[in-house]
Amino acid sequence: MRAARLIKMVLLLQSRREMTARQLADELEVSERTVARDVLALSEAGVPVYADRGRAGGYRLMGGYRTRLTGMGRSEAEALFLSGVPSALRDLGLDDAASAARLKVSAALDPSLRDVHDSTAQRFHLDAPGWWQAPETPALLPALADAVWSDRPVQVRYRRKETEVERELEPHGLVLKAGQWYLAARVVADGDARRDTPEGPAQDAASDSRWRVYRVDRFTEITVRDTHFTRDADFDLAAFWTERAAAFARSLLRTEVTLRLS
Repeated sequence: MRAARLIKMVLLLQSRREMTARQLADELEVSERTVARDVLALSEAGVPVYADRGRAGGYRLMGGYRTRLTGMGRSEAEALFLSGVPSALRDLGLDDAASAARLKVSAALDPSLRDVHDSTAQRFHLDAPGWWQAPETPALLPALADAVWSDRPVQVRYRRKETEVERELEPHGLVLKAGQWYLAARVVADGDARRDTPEGPAQDAASDSRWRVYRVDRFTEITVRDTHFTRDADFDLAAFWTERAAAFARSLLRTEVTLRLS
């Protein structure tokens, strides 16, 4: 257990260059004291982990150190091949890239693990859309996904009841829920200064009224801008969606009940 945690710590520092003790503790699901002990163990084992002291300090690997601890066990390889959603990858236009990635991973695996992809596919299958719904890919989804990847603002027309509205949005993430694609985006107001001042004060997406959720199949027109917006570094797509989904569920469960008690 500890050996796997130490390997994960090295790989985290290798991919993110520097992390605080709190960030490492959250990622590894341990205490900051355990992080300090693990860093000491890595140093004693010859891994050059350097600690920057002070409030803004953290841990980093010295001198561009790279580890070759990339060998996968069977359970890790099975989890990797389970992590994709085939229908979602197809909708986003990434099925060819995903297929190539699987082939490369399979080729890099130990010969004893080459059967993992086939054995996993024969045991688990994810069918995302709900019952009695024809899975239809929104025509504008690939263009919108490209804007999400490249942090480009979009000018859109959105169908709302009997009317259409125009918006300029900063698309931060896409969510697939029960066969429906949704966009989490920040509405750009005229003269919005946040695009040009990334150092400005961040607002919580749950309380900022400019954050909206849109059904992708209701977009009738999307124009991807040539410019880039500054992505909100504090935006957490999973947490944002969980909060908004819970709020939506609460809004559907409102009713009035009159009780007469003796």
